[in-house]
Amino acid sequence: MTRLSAADARALRLRSLLLSPPGRVWAPADESCGGGGAPGADEAGGGLAAAVLRVVTWFGAMQGQDVRSLLWSLGVRLPGATATALRHALEERTVVRTWPMRGTLHLVPARDARWMTGLMAGRTATAEATRRRQLGLTDAHADRAIERLGAALAGGRRLTRAGCLAVLAAGGVPVVGQAGYHLLGLACKRGVACLAPDVGSEQTFVLLDDWAPGQRCPDREEALAVVAVRYVRSHGPVPRRDLAGWTGLPLGDVDRGLRAAGDEVCEVTVDGAPMLAHPPVLDAAPPVPRPVRLALPGFDEFVLGYKDRSLLMGPEDLKAVVPGGNGVFRPTLVREGRVVGTWIRTRRGGRLVVDAAALQRLDEADRAGFEGALAGYAAFLEAPSVQVRWSP
Repeated sequence: MTRLSAADARALRLRSLLLSPPGRVWAPADESCGGGGAPGADEAGGGLAAAVLRVVTWFGAMQGQDVRSLLWSLGVRLPGATATALRHALEERTVVRTWPMRGTLHLVPARDARWMTGLMAGRTATAEATRRRQLGLTDAHADRAIERLGAALAGGRRLTRAGCLAVLAAGGVPVVGQAGYHLLGLACKRGVACLAPDVGSEQTFVLLDDWAPGQRCPDREEALAVVAVRYVRSHGPVPRRDLAGWTGLPLGDVDRGLRAAGDEVCEVTVDGAPMLAHPPVLDAAPPVPRPVRLALPGFDEFVLGYKDRSLLMGPEDLKAVVPGGNGVFRPTLVREGRVVGTWIRTRRGGRLVVDAAALQRLDEADRAGFEGALAGYAAFLEAPSVQVRWSP
């Protein structure tokens, strides 16, 4: 069994997360269980949309509740891509946003959306039924909402969130407060609808079968294996319980998936603690040694992909990343796989201004490295420059 130090594990995680260095291609293109390696923006056949698909397939699912954050999660892994180009690429329907697990929006491969929601979204059914009662909704309301939404979206129609809610209200379905959005999410979790890319700042909804025909239908054993492989290869080394936390599946299903994955997953130890890894990640030639300093978005798999974040930061730094523990994560500055600062962007006219806060001592080389990473973010937004203001 491979024995790793915490520093080794952090370096491997950067590789697994396609961050070491960003966009570096090392993954095999024909691996069996999970569906392909992850090339940079200029290395995928079919252009940027194909590159996005391969990155998302590598992960299985990427946090997608905040579109701006999601675009930079893709951009930092696809050097040369811009936010504008990625918005256009998402219109090509290779990937979709939906609620596959944990009641949270993710970006998933388009043809995997139905089986992923079928496998994992149902785990929140009891909590959602309770929530519906709190919102004054009945099962009959839910069924009617899904029926009316399906009819309204039929024939390739695409409706904004407001348009969908108007359809439900016209059918006598309560949509006041959070009731309407709860029902839209339910339609996606049941594989009827999904989110198409936003139009301006408006969410839009489409029928899943219209937007992404030809849905894959793996049996349960294969589905569990695919989810296990995709998570471990894109996040490992990782504790077994983090796989359960990420998917929302019980440990029994996690273990079934790991057994079905066979030699696509192996055991390692990190400072004596058992973890899981993907052998091709372990066996890949190490990158050319150089300091890795990253400016990552708040809702990135680097932080949100783990329940146990002790390798990434200490408890006090976690409080700074999630002030008040309210589930809103600040963008992070990452040095060699550990969070060492946070940042917040603002626009002032045409200028991009970033306020950066150090959580640990940063020397001049660190600050210069992070300023370079933030210059890359400015280029991603097609801003002419970025002003970085440090505190303390």
